Amino acid sequence: MSLTTEQVFTAALGLPDAVRLELIEALINSVEPTDRPPFDESWREVIQRRSAELASGSVTAVPWAEVKRRARETAGG
Repeated sequence: MSLTTEQVFTAALGLPDAVRLELIEALINSVEPTDRPPFDESWREVIQRRSAELASGSVTAVPWAEVKRRARETAGG
C-alpha cells in the first residue's frame, strides 16, 4: 500500500463498526456495477451479527498476520 492508502486505512480502522460498514459498501459501490448490490441481505445479517459479537467480546478477533500464517501452514507453504 502507498503511504496515503495506509493512512486512509489506519484512519478508517478508528471508525465505529457501523460507519466502517457504510464506508465498505460505498467503496464497493464505487467500483462494482450498479445493477447489483454488493451484499445481499443474508450477508448483511452475517456482517452485523459478527460485528455485534466482536463488540460484545463474545468472540476474539484474530490478527491478519496470524490468519495469513495459518493459511500458509495449511497450504504447505
